[in-house]
Amino acid sequence: MRVVSGTHKGHRLYSVPTHKTRPTTDKVKEAVFQIIGPYFDGGVVFDCFAGSGGLGIECLSRGAEKAIFVDKEPKAIKTIWDNVRALKLEDHVEVFRTDAYRAMKAAGKRGITFSYVFLDPPYKKFSYEDLMQKLLEHELLEDGAVVVCEHDISEALPREVGPIRQFKQEEYGSNIGVSFYQKEE
Repeated sequence: MRVVSGTHKGHRLYSVPTHKTRPTTDKVKEAVFQIIGPYFDGGVVFDCFAGSGGLGIECLSRGAEKAIFVDKEPKAIKTIWDNVRALKLEDHVEVFRTDAYRAMKAAGKRGITFSYVFLDPPYKKFSYEDLMQKLLEHELLEDGAVVVCEHDISEALPREVGPIRQFKQEEYGSNIGVSFYQKEE
């Protein structure tokens, strides 16, 4: 696993030493960023169910100004910090060991809004519709924000959740699906 592009291109990332996380492969990561834009002019990223933090770190490498990482697993939190420190990104991140819903509620209370959201929960254990509903309920999405959901291809994701509309869905390999959404302005 590595940073695919940007200021930290080629830097190897530590993986979470557990079977409970599935890192997004470099191939999938590269494809995702070709769809949502190869580079960013600022913006705040919410990497939820972050694992090693690879997606949020990729955004920072490509020009995002800040990333918030959330995961419940202690080994994931340690790995995120190891990767962040190795790249000297401490001033651009916040890392929280909590569940997704608590993190969303806390971010809403702080008035944080996100330009990019990555939802990559354990397959078939969370409702993507519920997660997106919470993003709306806590007013966490900027107008035009992009939400990327990685899921098992057998899962049927909604075409829209309120003003969040799916604009693309891709399949990678035999079981990985990625659905792309944007909040209408």
